[in-house]
Amino acid sequence: MKVKRIVTNIETQKISAAKRFYHGVLGLEILMDMNWIATYGSPNKMALQISFMSEGGSGTPVPDMSIEVDDVDEAFRRMKKARFKIEYPLTDEPWRVRRFFVRDPFGKLVNILMHL
Repeated sequence: MKVKRIVTNIETQKISAAKRFYHGVLGLEILMDMNWIATYGSPNKMALQISFMSEGGSGTPVPDMSIEVDDVDEAFRRMKKARFKIEYPLTDEPWRVRRFFVRDPFGKLVNILMHL
């Protein structure tokens, strides 16, 4: 048996609020929308990972999810322009990751990162 996919599920009564953050700013495609569930993703094949953490690194809290992008500076600019709350500034970490933390519309802490 092989795991084919891992999906993050976020409970909310305001499903449409995801569109501005995950589609509008991050550019994920709307893969399914059935009113009670909206799924965002990418047609590109991605690495399957699940992390277990005691902290978020550099003394930060553990984020609810991490999203790797190809241009973290552009993602940061878009998040600021859209007025999403930045919780940890754009930082080059010693483990060769450039990242920032932001709150999504549901209060989830999202680590947006790019490998250097």
